[in-house]
Amino acid sequence: MNTSVVICVYTEERWEDIRQAVESVENQTRPAHELILVVDHNPELHLKLKREYPQAVVVENTHDKGLSGGKNTGVATAAGEIVAFLDDDAVADPGWLEALEEGFQEPGVVGVGGRTEPIWASGRRPGWFPYEFDWTVGCSYRGMPAVRAPIRNVMGGNAAFLRDAVSEVGGFHSGIGRSVQGRKSRPLGCEETEFCIRLSQRKPGSVMLFEPRALIGHKVSAQRERFAYFRSRCYAEGLSKALVTQEVGTQDGLSSERAHAMKTLPLGALRGLGEALRGDLGGLGRAFAIVIGLAWTTWGYVVGSARLKVARS
Repeated sequence: MNTSVVICVYTEERWEDIRQAVESVENQTRPAHELILVVDHNPELHLKLKREYPQAVVVENTHDKGLSGGKNTGVATAAGEIVAFLDDDAVADPGWLEALEEGFQEPGVVGVGGRTEPIWASGRRPGWFPYEFDWTVGCSYRGMPAVRAPIRNVMGGNAAFLRDAVSEVGGFHSGIGRSVQGRKSRPLGCEETEFCIRLSQRKPGSVMLFEPRALIGHKVSAQRERFAYFRSRCYAEGLSKALVTQEVGTQDGLSSERAHAMKTLPLGALRGLGEALRGDLGGLGRAFAIVIGLAWTTWGYVVGSARLKVARS
């Protein structure tokens, strides 16, 4: 099988990030069939990238503005049997693509997601930041499998899918994530969650696989290291989850979240308190952040569900 790698980009402010992401793809132990750069409605960036990377396929987003539209453009452009997505502010380990491709050797696998580690702008993890909430900065989090295992959904910035399977179910839906509100407003998400659940529902027996050997580093800006962003991101996740459950139902839409909230988060809070008692005062901050994160995510879901109910009435 061969793989097309898609990187969706939208601003020249990330030029150095884009350069590093492209370089990491070009340094893979198993070369990609092609590299596709999808530019989100930014003609100047499109021309600049075409000049800078003649070896890549550089195209403009032909769908709705936003990440879902960019991914759909990438899938439509791709010639590979597999389409892999890498965030424009991420750096892939040299064995990333090889590990993703090997995951498709297992029966029924239509999507493979890898492990994403944070690269903190400050050089180190904030002491108050709980590992259970690394998803707020687009990274793998405590509670995910430690070894290769089936999961409900992969994380969109480090994932690969069979190209035909994506097309069969209509691609990624706009109307859930950042494409709705704009890049600089509320940090919504969950496009890939809704897509993976919809794919599994429409193609029974389909398997989403987590492969921790498919490793990338994801850059976390200074802004996203702040508690204000953490709280805002949790609230936005709740709003997004309300939209997801409207599309795929609450049973599938919240199955992983219930398990995380009922088991992983209480254990995390207790762990933080225990660490504080043993002299690590950051443990108290982590326990507090877990409580606030869960509360704000839940509140976002309640508000989002209420808004949708009013809109339907």
